[in-house]
Amino acid sequence: MSPDQTSSPVPTVWIFHGEGAPFAAGVFVSRAEGVAWAQRHGVTGQLTEYLVGDGCYDVAVRTATFRPTKPHHGSPGHIAGFSSGGEHVHIVDGLPD
Repeated sequence: MSPDQTSSPVPTVWIFHGEGAPFAAGVFVSRAEGVAWAQRHGVTGQLTEYLVGDGCYDVAVRTATFRPTKPHHGSPGHIAGFSSGGEHVHIVDGLPD
């Protein structure tokens, strides 16, 4: 069942991407858990909340927070690099900025 077909809240995770890193460094069930991990390791990057079970582009189009208006919108490269613009926290040297 897709996230828009259920009456239950869609679960989320918080993913930490280190500054300049090509891959995620951690996945957490809460913002507090992610911030605590970042503090423990003194890392710099961004901790972002993501819905589980769907892609950022699809969610944005479905919820009308993004409307494709250009030819490249919806292309594989555009979808792969799409950011949800969702809730996030910048972390510098382990501390929320």
